[in-house]
Amino acid sequence: MIVRVNVTVNGEQCQADDVWPGESLLYLLRERLGLPGAKNACEQGECGSCTVYLDGVLVCACLVAAGQAQGRQVRTVEGLADGAELDPVQQAFVETGAVQCGFCTPGLVVAAHDLLNRVDRPTDPEIREALAGNLCRCTGYEKILEAVRLAASRRNPGGRPGEAAEGESR
Repeated sequence: MIVRVNVTVNGEQCQADDVWPGESLLYLLRERLGLPGAKNACEQGECGSCTVYLDGVLVCACLVAAGQAQGRQVRTVEGLADGAELDPVQQAFVETGAVQCGFCTPGLVVAAHDLLNRVDRPTDPEIREALAGNLCRCTGYEKILEAVRLAASRRNPGGRPGEAAEGESR
């Protein structure tokens, strides 16, 4: 059976025809909608390179069937930027040199973005836990931690490490 999938991606209504419902959301994003940010690495949900938001919740796009995205909201790494202006997390990754080969970067950026939406100034253990599902072969992760710390300090300059995001309890 072939279907049409209507999905909102990064705030824009998108339609893809001739979709096999079992193909992955990752394939739909990359190949059908031309959004190459999320990377195709393990295809088993183990590496985090394809991490995106689906209705505001982090998912590995390789594990979500395209048909499951029908009528839903997807936000990719491309959708974090505001036009030409990078999101503070994206900018921090660039400035700290946390971007190496770039394969894991989109998933790490989306996961870090999600963390900073929940915790204003996460502690290092909180950062490590939030990024635990994202694998990188190029670094020792220190530059990545540095990037998340920098983004957190810019988003909430007066906050203390471990502080919950405004309006959230811990």
